[in-house]
Amino acid sequence: MILGLGVPEILIILVIVLLIFGPKNLPKLGKSLGKTVKNVREGMEEGEAEAKSDSKDDPKIETPAEDVKVEPAAEAKAEPEPVAANDSRVCPDCGASVGAGAKFCESCGHKF
Repeated sequence: MILGLGVPEILIILVIVLLIFGPKNLPKLGKSLGKTVKNVREGMEEGEAEAKSDSKDDPKIETPAEDVKVEPAAEAKAEPEPVAANDSRVCPDCGASVGAGAKFCESCGHKF
């Protein structure tokens, strides 16, 4: 049994195909059907090979870096006090001098 079909059903299908395509075109039909099946199998094998290579190179799997140093999180700092001498502030992140009316540090972009 092929695909749940018995011998009588397969014979009926073959007779109908022979009547539709004729005896001259039957070899061409078989050849093109064989090429199609071959191409489908090759495509499936390529897809399986890609899936296997993708699973090996999965970017979700991370390896620990050796040279990375983790620093503890900095505590939230209050707004820096302006320096009275020249009406400027000092950025708490980079230490750059910033004008008194500035909303962001020009060097590092810290928001005041």
